Amino acid sequence: MTEVDLISHIERDYILNLAKKGEREDGRGFDEYRKLILQPGIIKKAEGSCLTNLGDTKVLAGIKVDKGEPFPDTPDQAVMTTNAELIPLASPVFEPGPPDEDSIELARVVDRGIREAPALDMPSLVIKEGELVRVVFIDLHILDSDGNLFDASNRAAVTALRTTKIPVLDEEGNPTEDLMPLPVLKTPISCTFAKIGENILVDPSQNEEKVLDARLTVTTEDNGYICAMQKGGSSQFTVEEIVDCVKKSIKMGKEIRKTISDLIKKEGL
Repeated sequence: MTEVDLISHIERDYILNLAKKGEREDGRGFDEYRKLILQPGIIKKAEGSCLTNLGDTKVLAGIKVDKGEPFPDTPDQAVMTTNAELIPLASPVFEPGPPDEDSIELARVVDRGIREAPALDMPSLVIKEGELVRVVFIDLHILDSDGNLFDASNRAAVTALRTTKIPVLDEEGNPTEDLMPLPVLKTPISCTFAKIGENILVDPSQNEEKVLDARLTVTTEDNGYICAMQKGGSSQFTVEEIVDCVKKSIKMGKEIRKTISDLIKKEGL
């Protein structure tokens, strides 16, 4: 047994024993999120941005909007693309180089929730059908990783989208000096659960992620409908456990959505 394996077993036993007693190492309840801090509009040269802290996890989302050709199979839809960058400074387990499977999964989970809600009115961003559309780029930069990158990135992305301003175009598709908000229809919110032993915890910390048996991310939109789900880990969730996670996601999503809306209203964005 290697030193890494030994540490993993010790951490797992410690966290598992705490969970059996209904406790977590940071003192939270099983259904309690870490403190959420949102700072929209932090990048002045981007059309939209948000710096998000979820506990000690820190994610910066930037939105850029350009013009380009639509995809051939969706000539009447704008284009959206999401990328995630896991920089080595954010965690000792992140390595430099091209996107790995973790960054690809993170980008896809965030993208799917936004796309399937749908969060954006994509047809309204068409300039000339089949020829020219708006292209929305969502870039996620992980600045500090302490668990649950899915939800931290989701909060950063949707807040940035809701505060994005884009130039109004003239009849020829050229930008004017006037600005308009990005046409946001819904605010999809993801909630991630970790199954450790027989216990299910929301918003897993980095240590909890190291020892989890299974992970489930449920994304819901404003009406409470599920718009995306992602399963991870080697173990399974029962049907009853999934139903319970969905119910909690709907409730928590409503609360988080209100937090974002209240902040945007307060900041006048």
